[in-house]
Amino acid sequence: MKHRIGSACILLLLSGAGWLEAQDPAQVQAKIEAQIQAQAAEQKVSEPSLKPNPLDTLRNFEPGTDEEYRLGKGDEINVDFAGRPEMQAKVVIGPDGRISLPLAGEVKVADLTRPEAAKAVEASLAKYYDNLEVQVSVTKYTANRILLLGAVDHPGLLTFDGTPTLLEALARGGMETGPNNRIGQIQGTNQIPDRCAVYRGSDQVVWVELKALIESGNTLADLRLRRDDVIYVPSMSERFVSVLGEVQHPGAIPLTHSSTLASVLAGAGGFTEKVGNNPHIQLVDPATGSSRVFSFSDVLNPVKSKEITLRPGEIVFVPKSGFYRATYILERLNPIMTVASMAFYAGVL
Repeated sequence: MKHRIGSACILLLLSGAGWLEAQDPAQVQAKIEAQIQAQAAEQKVSEPSLKPNPLDTLRNFEPGTDEEYRLGKGDEINVDFAGRPEMQAKVVIGPDGRISLPLAGEVKVADLTRPEAAKAVEASLAKYYDNLEVQVSVTKYTANRILLLGAVDHPGLLTFDGTPTLLEALARGGMETGPNNRIGQIQGTNQIPDRCAVYRGSDQVVWVELKALIESGNTLADLRLRRDDVIYVPSMSERFVSVLGEVQHPGAIPLTHSSTLASVLAGAGGFTEKVGNNPHIQLVDPATGSSRVFSFSDVLNPVKSKEITLRPGEIVFVPKSGFYRATYILERLNPIMTVASMAFYAGVL
């Protein structure tokens, strides 16, 4: 809907440049706003509002089965040259994402697939060799890491040789032992958490109802992950919110009886430099689809801050400066929201 509205505004501006010059600015603005409202009303009637299916959300979050691995900093790789064994090299990708080879010098290979990295090496040596064929293979996966946090026996970084999966990461971390088992319950089954959160970057989070998926036999319980994903397993008695966006340390923040929005933001390390002078903070409840927006001046106001209540499971989102108008509307948008898509919606409002 908003895309059409934005397109209408652009077409009006481009096709009617001469008309705009001849009209009073107030009249122009009124006509454009009337056009936007008319299209919004038409779209609202013709398109029913649907909430995303939680399983579809997980499927969209999961990378494809055939997704190629991309090299990362710290990975050890072999660079083989067909018919030229003397040129073979085993190198480690440096912190800057580059490798160093004779004649070729520094070659950036981080975030490239193995075939793409081979092409990059071939291009760097093209002025010295004709028809050079290069093959890149990984001998040690150091960059293929997942961070496991929360109620687990062994939190920390986990390294994988293949595609990391949720159950494999949880099994390696060990589950927290809960209260005494109920009568008839198999020993150890209480170690499976009811749910956990997977964070991707600073602006994506998805909740996995783990126990329900396992009991129903759904394969999404063993969700495929991407490098640098963060898994957070809440304690059986823990209440917390997820803080995303322009904060120093995105992730889960436990709630206590004295928690305030200000203390939660402080627990996330505070804002980055991209939020502007008076950032607008969005509180989203994924369970109900409701969204609330507060300015930072409200958070600092002793009176208004007492009116801001935090509910367990809510998402606290801090957008970049100028994006605050693009609030989460979970009735129409997938709850996994990226800053890029927020910029789009803000731009056409």
